[in-house]
Amino acid sequence: MTEKKERRDRTKGGYEPRKLGPQRLDVIRQMAQLYPTVFKDKLGTENTFIENDGETLRMTLRGVTFEDSEFDSFEPIEGTDQDSLTKFSLNKGMLCDCSIECEIPVPIVNQGTEIQGVLRCEIKLGSPKNKGGLECEDVTLQLAYGNNSVSSSGTSGWLEDELIEIQKQLPNGDFMKTCMNCLFSDYSPYGHGMFGNMMCFKNLKKEYLQVTSKEDFWEIHDRPDRFVQETFLCTEFEKRVPGTGYRG
Repeated sequence: MTEKKERRDRTKGGYEPRKLGPQRLDVIRQMAQLYPTVFKDKLGTENTFIENDGETLRMTLRGVTFEDSEFDSFEPIEGTDQDSLTKFSLNKGMLCDCSIECEIPVPIVNQGTEIQGVLRCEIKLGSPKNKGGLECEDVTLQLAYGNNSVSSSGTSGWLEDELIEIQKQLPNGDFMKTCMNCLFSDYSPYGHGMFGNMMCFKNLKKEYLQVTSKEDFWEIHDRPDRFVQETFLCTEFEKRVPGTGYRG
């Protein structure tokens, strides 16, 4: 398990992720996915969608569009009428005192055959604390595919740990075919947020596979191909071997 920075730290532990170039980002945005979403707060329940272009999550609620790279840091887009924000609970400009439930399609390798699964995510954001932060920032996952359904405990507050918990419950040989389980993905020792801060080293495959310690990892740390979401998948995916890289 990697070290983590306090949640809702917008600087990702002091390490600024490299942004995608316009051409590469355009390609990803052509494949943007819509996640069916249920938003709940003190004013009621809203059925909506989260649009994910591979870098940014967007969600429209009561006529207001929110976006961010993480599920626990949704902010209104620039130019939003301030009067429209009175319909929401915000902490430092970010949604709070609410829950977000969404369904993410994920490919699963099931006994050697790739099939489609659904990862149901529930994010609970508590009310602001007097000394900063929120009362809670919880994430609970449920993975369903074929005749299988497994759930995480929801005790860690991190998508990383909840996904690891899910993976450990799967039948032998089954796995989620996403960046979380890729041979060339890792996290920065500086820390990371709830979602979307995985470092991809498909551009340095040979060097990355030689990493066996944190000291080794620093040699390539500042040269990732890009930052990716745990649920993303590209054509260069290879199944992770336990003990690989910094995160093991």
